[in-house]
Amino acid sequence: MKTQFINDLKASGAAGVSDSVELFGWVANKRVHRDVVFIDIADSTGFMQIVVLAGDADRNLYNIASKLSVESCVKAVGTLTINQRTQDIELKVEDLELINEAASLPTPAPRADFDIFDPQFTHLLMSKRHIYMRNPKVMALMRFRSLVMDVARRWFAQNGFLEFDAPILVPAPLYDDRTAIDLEVHGEPAFLSQCAGFYLEAASQAFERVFNMAPSFRGEESRSKRHLSEYWHIKAELAWGNREDIMALVEDFIAFMNRHLNEEGAEFMTTLGVTPREDGMNIPFARISYEDAINYLADNGFDIEFGQGLGTNEEEALARLFDGPFWIVGIPRVVEPFPYVIDPDDNRLTMVADLIASDGYGELLGIAEKIFDPAMLHERMTEKNKHDDPRYEFVREVHDAGCSPHIAFGMGLERSIRWFLSIPHVRDTIPFPRVAGRRFYP
Repeated sequence: MKTQFINDLKASGAAGVSDSVELFGWVANKRVHRDVVFIDIADSTGFMQIVVLAGDADRNLYNIASKLSVESCVKAVGTLTINQRTQDIELKVEDLELINEAASLPTPAPRADFDIFDPQFTHLLMSKRHIYMRNPKVMALMRFRSLVMDVARRWFAQNGFLEFDAPILVPAPLYDDRTAIDLEVHGEPAFLSQCAGFYLEAASQAFERVFNMAPSFRGEESRSKRHLSEYWHIKAELAWGNREDIMALVEDFIAFMNRHLNEEGAEFMTTLGVTPREDGMNIPFARISYEDAINYLADNGFDIEFGQGLGTNEEEALARLFDGPFWIVGIPRVVEPFPYVIDPDDNRLTMVADLIASDGYGELLGIAEKIFDPAMLHERMTEKNKHDDPRYEFVREVHDAGCSPHIAFGMGLERSIRWFLSIPHVRDTIPFPRVAGRRFYP
């Protein structure tokens, strides 16, 4: 088993340790001169140059080194030295073993330095994602993604939340059947989860504060820079609270995330060539009512009226009014699904708000007061043609069993990463994207 990585070897080399060491990795680049071969070896922690000198090595060792193909898997044994020109730690090779030779690689080379966001490389990166996962910029994206999940879990732990695992196979969708991906399991109809909300709602009545990080699925063929067919949700549900409570809590969550990601993700941002985002820490965020937003858009050339959802173009136009993220408050009941409370001051609206990202990146998350009154649930389920649907019986039973007032938020992981890193498309934020118009490969 490999126990020392390139960053470990560099640390020991800098400390002056010169015993013979083993380096396992992949050939990232190679330069052959008449009497020396320079090879850049990569592993999960970085790069190190190894040096094979023709005068010091037997001819077989030199021949192996000079013929190595890029991405070949190797084991190098030697002593660590300091390159007098660059002051970098490198390995002077005493033995070199080819473990597995690489062949039939795409161009550019997987670990080459090129702009992974350039549209000319999109098809290549999507169809050969399993190979380009080795690219340092793709690796930086995936490490940043992991960091986002780690930082989120820290915030939840500090705020008394229990991580709760909700099912992926569910009997009923949040919205309607046509928007979900259906399948059959052991002869029984089911859906892939659109949202963990029904299950977090039940859990909140026991644990009071719960959260979930899991994949969600959408059946619509949405072709935009912020939609995926398979994506990850960060969902949370709390007993006892109102819309103001959840908005304030989410603002604290976003500010916490932004601050820690800037501090702990600086290396990844440098690799990607992006500037740390600051506006997510400027809380409280601005607000605009849904009705005021509709009026502004209608006055500025948009063909839109009350009761319609806001699309990418509308959100981009509204974002130009603000210096950072902003809330759209009071979404109409005709737009929202049934679990959300009706606004007591305007029964056209729900006690919901959407947080819209700055710079035109669109909706980041939604918050809501959830219905706890069985009579209001009956009204909303009837309105959405779900009250007589037996698949939602478990939802009704939760509300009939002394359900407390509760609040919730749900954030798209990939959308948040896209905004934090200011990158063009949400497909770049997930290891193997499932997007409209592309077959599910790899």
